[in-house]
Amino acid sequence: MPLDDARIRPAQPSDESALAALDREAWSRLHAVTPRPEPDGSFFDERHTPDDFLVGVVDDAIAGYVRLVPSTPLAVNAHVRQIQGLAVADRARGRGLGRALIRAACALAREQGAHRITLRVLGHNTPARALYETEGFVVEGVLPGEFLMDGEYVDDVLMGRSL
Repeated sequence: MPLDDARIRPAQPSDESALAALDREAWSRLHAVTPRPEPDGSFFDERHTPDDFLVGVVDDAIAGYVRLVPSTPLAVNAHVRQIQGLAVADRARGRGLGRALIRAACALAREQGAHRITLRVLGHNTPARALYETEGFVVEGVLPGEFLMDGEYVDDVLMGRSL
């Protein structure tokens, strides 16, 4: 069933506990190269501030997020934004929230003056790769065997699109 009542908004500091809980719930080796989040861990820090996130709200509760940041701090690269995190709660999966978050990130990147948007996705994350492709992202490079996860080498796939 599609999400008719979802809304996307900028994250706020008061969202931290809900986002931390979502991050723990959504963590999976399908997409995460970092360790499982700690039960009492924080979500925001000096590198991950509320200004970097859009949240998806369903039934008055946070059900997803996307992190959008400049690709690098270089002035010559200021026209590029990068998605560095996307998560959707189990209760909202398959209903269009991930797609809505990607579209909102692209719109925000355009508002910020970006002309391109990029992301990295694990090679074995077929559902995410398919979603990104339907939103106009194409594979622009592959780093073969970039990560060793649970005894398996996993590719890092670089995707991007113009805005």
